[in-house]
Amino acid sequence: MINIEPHPDLPNVTLLENAARLTLEHQSAPANADLTIVLADDETLRDLNRGYRGMDVPTDVLSFPASQQDPESGVPYLGDILISVPRAAEQAQAAGHSTQDEAQLLIVHGVLHLLGHDHVKAKEKARMWKAQAEVLERLGLEGIQISEE
Repeated sequence: MINIEPHPDLPNVTLLENAARLTLEHQSAPANADLTIVLADDETLRDLNRGYRGMDVPTDVLSFPASQQDPESGVPYLGDILISVPRAAEQAQAAGHSTQDEAQLLIVHGVLHLLGHDHVKAKEKARMWKAQAEVLERLGLEGIQISEE
């Protein structure tokens, strides 16, 4: 189950859920896996970025892998993804596409992080960017890419 609260600037939650679902399918993750997506503001992501990564700046997306199982149902809980909606809107405008499209990109990126992908080393980054591009193509969003701040 993909848990996500609607946000006034991102009204189509179905598109966002679909982006997460397609990423899970692409990566052969368990079909019944749970994750949470939080649509937040810059201040929230800045506070979390400072607290968990030691970086006192806002960011577009943060992922917090959990890799746990619900003790009663046995359903895997993958973790949480937080997206700064204002940052997504700013990046979308700069790139010339919609905030909804940018949010889908950030969700794909965040889910890949929950599933163990990273982009610190060149080889890891190439693998992650390839997976990201393949999912975005399936979503009809080819050509959109993550902002490299």
